[in-house]
Amino acid sequence: MKNYLTFFIFILILTFATSSYANVEMGKWNFIKEVDYCFIGSAPVETDLPESKQRGNTYILVYRINKSKDAIVQISAGYPYKKGQNVDVTIDNVQFDFYSDDDTAWSNDDNKVIFAMKKGIKLTVNGESSRGTKTTDIYTLKGFTAAYNQLFNDC
Repeated sequence: MKNYLTFFIFILILTFATSSYANVEMGKWNFIKEVDYCFIGSAPVETDLPESKQRGNTYILVYRINKSKDAIVQISAGYPYKKGQNVDVTIDNVQFDFYSDDDTAWSNDDNKVIFAMKKGIKLTVNGESSRGTKTTDIYTLKGFTAAYNQLFNDC
């Protein structure tokens, strides 16, 4: 039963993440409130992608479902990640390994990542596509703490 619930939540997240991308802005942490969930999100301020390559929308979301006490970090690459390869996330000088599933990366310790995001200035995501293209996305963490606090106060 737990696997079905996890799968349902994953599908719900993918659905709202894709449809709500229009609310995510480069260099800003926006708070979005929906009926059953709330999230904050940002798009990268800088992207390193080979000139001849293209990809979909890239963003980071931190969300809560149904007023859960837990927040979850999700990174969307805009392309399918290379199967079985971790995604390197660096917050200032601290590195975190995220695991990937298709075009999304997840943390095994969201609380530790969020703590670092609150204290940090810059978050860098290094990933590799299923076709071998390496990318680097840089996000500002300016405004993250205020948006995160709003996530828990207004949701």
